[in-house]
Amino acid sequence: MTQYAVLIYAGDSAHREGAEAEQEVHDRHAEELRDADSMVAAFALESVASATSIRGDVVTDGPFVDAKEVIAGFYVIEAPDLDAALRIAGANPVVQQGGGVEVRPVAGGFIRQTAQG
Repeated sequence: MTQYAVLIYAGDSAHREGAEAEQEVHDRHAEELRDADSMVAAFALESVASATSIRGDVVTDGPFVDAKEVIAGFYVIEAPDLDAALRIAGANPVVQQGGGVEVRPVAGGFIRQTAQG
């Protein structure tokens, strides 16, 4: 099976007060992907306000690109082909909440294993 990265584009609203209730639908979606054995890894990102960007020798506070939507997180799924990956990614709740997802095949990767104490 091929691995696909699903980049989640949304407003930076996930970090505002009262967003916990909205987060529940995303947590349920992630649980469904885990139960279907589709999700390989998932990561939520902190607010865009915490971003620092580097372009050449210049380091600046803020995101690399100033946009209405930001990459709020990403996950990696396994699917037999792009059509199946698009069906899986299209079920992400952010698609119905005004945001969107981008699906790209993974060319390679690494996750460092850490000791758990």
